[in-house]
Amino acid sequence: MSEELFPLLLNLRSLRSQAREMELSQLQDGLEKLSQVVAEREEHDAKIQAEQSEKNSLLNKYRELLAADGILPEELLAITKGNKPSKRAPRPAKYEFNDGAFVRTWTGQGRTPSALKALLDQGASLEDFEIK
Repeated sequence: MSEELFPLLLNLRSLRSQAREMELSQLQDGLEKLSQVVAEREEHDAKIQAEQSEKNSLLNKYRELLAADGILPEELLAITKGNKPSKRAPRPAKYEFNDGAFVRTWTGQGRTPSALKALLDQGASLEDFEIK
């Protein structure tokens, strides 16, 4: 619908052609509604512009406060980026076993690998697979 409507509304020649087939009261009603939509859009855009202007004003204020204390904004950013928790180092493997095709390792954390579990079920002990 909008693919057909907007070219019509934005093309003066097409708009005049369509208007000839409409009653004047319909055109006036359409004009009122279109004027209301435009006014609402202008109000919305003005509100967003005012919010952005206020935000920029606050940013400039904080930048001046930092500069007065001798702090560069880049220094503040470096501090906030440095506070992120670092990744934990990977755990070292505690056990080594052969799954029939490859020699595998296991940290001892989480679910026991199925190949190691099969070996344990056959009577082997976990200590037999410890990496020394």
